[in-house]
Amino acid sequence: MNASFDASRLHLPRFRQTTAADLCVPTVSVPSETTNGDVLMLFTERRELMTLPVVEESRPIGLISRNIFMSQMSKPFYQELYGRKSCIAFMDKEPLIVDVDLSIEALTFRAVESGEKALADGFIVTRAGMLEGVGFGLQLMNVVANMQAEKNRQVMHSIEYASVIQRSLLRTSDEALAATLADAALVWEPRDVVGGDFYYFGSHDGGWCAAIADCTGHGVPGAFMTLIASSLLNQALQQHGPCDPARLLAELSRGVKTMLGQHRQCAGAAVSNDGLDAAVLCFDSASRELSYAGARVPLFVLGPDDAAWTTLDADRMGVGYVETPSGHEWAVRQVTIEPGSLLFACTDGLVDQIGGPRDISYGKRRAREQLLARRALPAPQLAQALLDDFAAWQGEQPRRDDVTFFCARP
Repeated sequence: MNASFDASRLHLPRFRQTTAADLCVPTVSVPSETTNGDVLMLFTERRELMTLPVVEESRPIGLISRNIFMSQMSKPFYQELYGRKSCIAFMDKEPLIVDVDLSIEALTFRAVESGEKALADGFIVTRAGMLEGVGFGLQLMNVVANMQAEKNRQVMHSIEYASVIQRSLLRTSDEALAATLADAALVWEPRDVVGGDFYYFGSHDGGWCAAIADCTGHGVPGAFMTLIASSLLNQALQQHGPCDPARLLAELSRGVKTMLGQHRQCAGAAVSNDGLDAAVLCFDSASRELSYAGARVPLFVLGPDDAAWTTLDADRMGVGYVETPSGHEWAVRQVTIEPGSLLFACTDGLVDQIGGPRDISYGKRRAREQLLARRALPAPQLAQALLDDFAAWQGEQPRRDDVTFFCARP
């Protein structure tokens, strides 16, 4: 008799591999000499019986599908012609037969290889070659779906915990920023739970140093890159201090290339061509001089009486990457910052986002215009207003990348 089957996750074993035995439903069978008339009677009496194994000395040799059998026997004169003949006439002579110990993963591949009939009509489960029961395609699909859902849940749990770790690495910078600048905001919005952007802010006796960076990738691969890059940046800060942004970019680039095997002598064998775009700002509080170096991330400065932004262009050479020369030196641009001036730098996740009425990029100009129109607001409110406009621009479009930006009045 076909028993009911619970395909929920709780039904499955938790401490051993799920196998075909977990899908096996005990069933009746018939010997090969059974007539079609007897099979018809059995199907008529047992309406819950969807498949019927055919055996010889308890070893399965075929499988009769109720739907196919009843369809054939309902044709004119078929009962008279075939009723007394052996049931092997209408059985599938090559059904899918699996052992109870076959894993669900292997069973799934076998079922796909067998074609639609294994999913529609089911399969036979044996133990040591003897009939144990039958399994059904619907239950197999349910179990596979639940197993995949459980794997996804475990992966998402790991990623969510990784997000906690990633955010905790940024907390020190948040605390330093809050203690150093009264009018500043650092925004970090990963596209996924974890992201490929990161930032740094630290103060010292003479001033402060800030950096925002966009590593290759987003999600988990990007997050791995942020761990590498942020660690290397901290090492560079400890070795060379916080006052030379170009030196910090150069040390960061050399570290990435070394860790990922991207130096020219081994570039042909490099399996990674990864790196980051970054802006590094070093501010001297006494002289109010700002030193900036950028790798594809420009810095925008708006003086208190300026009608438009001043752009400090970034170098077009990225940090890391196979094509970046090991000895590349980024240019340092220095500017005196008047009190009340506004600084703004962002990763390309902000400006490259598609949206608006014409499905085009948000763009640097729109970002600057939004800030310029609200320049009297404190930096945290400016940042929120920019995020609100950005969200409205994005609309129903999917988020393309991580978004990070720095907005401050030093």
